[in-house]
Amino acid sequence: MRKSIFIRLAAVIVSMSAGIVLSQSPGRIEGQVVLARTGDPVHAASVHLVELNRTASTNHEGRFTFENVPPGAYNLDAHADVALTEISQAVTVKPGETTTAKLELNLATLRQQVTVTASGKTESTFDAFQSVDSRDSFDLAQQIAPSLGETLANQPGNGIAKRSFGPGTERPIIRGFDGDRVLILQDGIRTGTLSSQSGDHGESINTGTLDRLEVVKGPGTLLYGGNALGGTVNAITRHHAFHEHPHGGLRGFVSGSGGSANGFGSGSAGFELGHKEWLIWGGGSGQSSGDYSTPIGKIPNSDTRLWSGDAGFGRYGDKQFFSASAEYNKGRYGVPFAHTFEAHGGHGDDVGDHDDEDHGEEDHDAEEEHGPEADRIELATNREAYQFNWGVRNLSRALDQFVLRANFTRWRHNEIEVLEDGQQHVGTRFNNKQFIYRGQFEQARRSHWSGRFGFWGMARAYNATGDEALAPAVDQQGLAGFALEELDFERVKFQFGGRVEYARYAPGNLLRDGESLQFRNRSFTGASGAAGINVGLWQGGAFVANYARSYRPPALEELYNDGPHVGNLAWEIGNQNLGAETGNGIDLSLRHQTERVQAEANFFYYDFGGFVFPFSTGEVESGLQVHEFAQADSRFVGSEATASVRLVHGVWLNAGADYVNAEEKGSGTPLPRIPPLRGRTGLEFNYRGFIVRPELVLVNRQDRTFTGETPTAGYGLFNIRATYSIARGHLVHQFAVNTFNLSDQLYRNHSSFIKELAPEIGRGVRFTYRVRFF
Repeated sequence: MRKSIFIRLAAVIVSMSAGIVLSQSPGRIEGQVVLARTGDPVHAASVHLVELNRTASTNHEGRFTFENVPPGAYNLDAHADVALTEISQAVTVKPGETTTAKLELNLATLRQQVTVTASGKTESTFDAFQSVDSRDSFDLAQQIAPSLGETLANQPGNGIAKRSFGPGTERPIIRGFDGDRVLILQDGIRTGTLSSQSGDHGESINTGTLDRLEVVKGPGTLLYGGNALGGTVNAITRHHAFHEHPHGGLRGFVSGSGGSANGFGSGSAGFELGHKEWLIWGGGSGQSSGDYSTPIGKIPNSDTRLWSGDAGFGRYGDKQFFSASAEYNKGRYGVPFAHTFEAHGGHGDDVGDHDDEDHGEEDHDAEEEHGPEADRIELATNREAYQFNWGVRNLSRALDQFVLRANFTRWRHNEIEVLEDGQQHVGTRFNNKQFIYRGQFEQARRSHWSGRFGFWGMARAYNATGDEALAPAVDQQGLAGFALEELDFERVKFQFGGRVEYARYAPGNLLRDGESLQFRNRSFTGASGAAGINVGLWQGGAFVANYARSYRPPALEELYNDGPHVGNLAWEIGNQNLGAETGNGIDLSLRHQTERVQAEANFFYYDFGGFVFPFSTGEVESGLQVHEFAQADSRFVGSEATASVRLVHGVWLNAGADYVNAEEKGSGTPLPRIPPLRGRTGLEFNYRGFIVRPELVLVNRQDRTFTGETPTAGYGLFNIRATYSIARGHLVHQFAVNTFNLSDQLYRNHSSFIKELAPEIGRGVRFTYRVRFF
């Protein structure tokens, strides 16, 4: 009897132990990657298990497997080629069981976008805490343009407009923020250009060569520093720039574009060749456009040219990986009407102001002193960049991965005065060197907890000589530490983090009119922080709320500029006593994503203490308004909304609108170059790889103007875009047509420095053909 009791008790203990072991035993994920329209398997596709940072490749049947997966909720990201939609799918792994997944890659439309910029990891834009605009290479082929700003500013509802001093200078404005508050990255590293410092400086990025272009709206100061206070643009050149795994075989693309209204032409090609753990890549592009046409004629000196080339190699092992790459690009573009302002601001008194009876002799003397005036102004740019990445996986039970990126960039551009007889004179030379390093630790996921932390540093040497050398040579140093953590309870997620940042400026002397001007060193130390919550409300619906405290040291030009700055149409006076800019912001987002409806509505409110802006003194110096950099409390408030509704199979109704209101709080004075209310509505017809999108864009009148600004009339535009995609074996062909301003509407961009002189482009069409092989 007693023996029987012991036997039964032992059986119970064994049974309970087996249950405990089973409840803790790992599971398994297996699945298949196929083309959505045909069901054909996609082999050599990469499937990424996000939370565990593990990657598998599909076999010839498109199948993949992940073994020994701890129980829990995960996200799978599938990627075969940038021609195919990158897709994310949520799965749940149960103890000791096999979970199956079917991932469908689509050629037709990008219904589920992904981002690596928002939180420093791969995730869907729907799940991201911040609002993200993400476009893949097929989207970019439909919207190809001479500049980064024009590419991004064509979809009202995304909160992105463009600043302009001609096509070669166009730069994104995000939620009303411009200049030093919008950070432009390439593969997660600052581009090293000077586009934030002046309205006539541009970015040398050919969007037709990119794998993806991401815009994170709102403060991104935790991961990227104070310069991301208004938003972050990340130009991603290659899939493997953020996904450190090998692939076998050859992949690549060849693309060509041409268009009317500005004689636009572009060609590019690139490849990746993988063998076992090794990967090599390379590519090149050329792009040009002539003077663009408007309903009132061509805008002189608005042509652009850009050439680029890159190459690199890497080894991606199971434990460690590294890569090295080099890039060079060269450009030249005209700055329309800049020479008319140079004649006033660059040489003191205007020759034309002399009395009629005396002007002959005085004009001759002035010409001898200053030389003949320029017929036009052009900017010639050179950028070279070298980058090394190194990483190690499975560091410990607490740390899953560490990645170190080091980048050296040298940017040079000359402002060239072209005379009537064709002679050229370099008026100003700019030279900017930067070395950036960034290290990031990825924490191993523990139950609901995940995150990343790291460090960042920068050494910059800036120098300008010539007519518009407004600031002295400056050595800039930066150092930061950051952390971003997440708690994921499936329906409710929390994100929080902080960043401590140090910046130091060490200026030299500036020789002006024979006098040596001295400037003092400045240093700044401050912290940024953020917290957010993402709540699932219903199937496919979520509410996201974020609070951010941001910290931005003054920019170099805000501290030290002193003199005529034609690029900003102002006589600028810097302020060496400026303090850091601090902000408190709230972002609210309501999202819905199902097979029939995708919609997002965002509201934001940012309150700034010590907001730095160019205060107009009311004085005029050599034909330019005098602006002194000053600080005042300011606020930005606005909203964005987009919606796509499937009316019937293959027919979608698309709509979007955005608005921002920004002003200095004490006086209620509107801040400069704030975009007006914008909206769009249109249809999308989708049938067997053929897509047509007719669209009406409406922009309201902007009469909330800064001192010296003039109101801008509203307008309406009618555009049609069409794409046809064909998948054949290992080739994907894309034919794209973009027709714009079909009514040849005369309209002006409120955020253009030269809107009164140069309206926007008239009626035109652009064609693109792209073939990808994989």
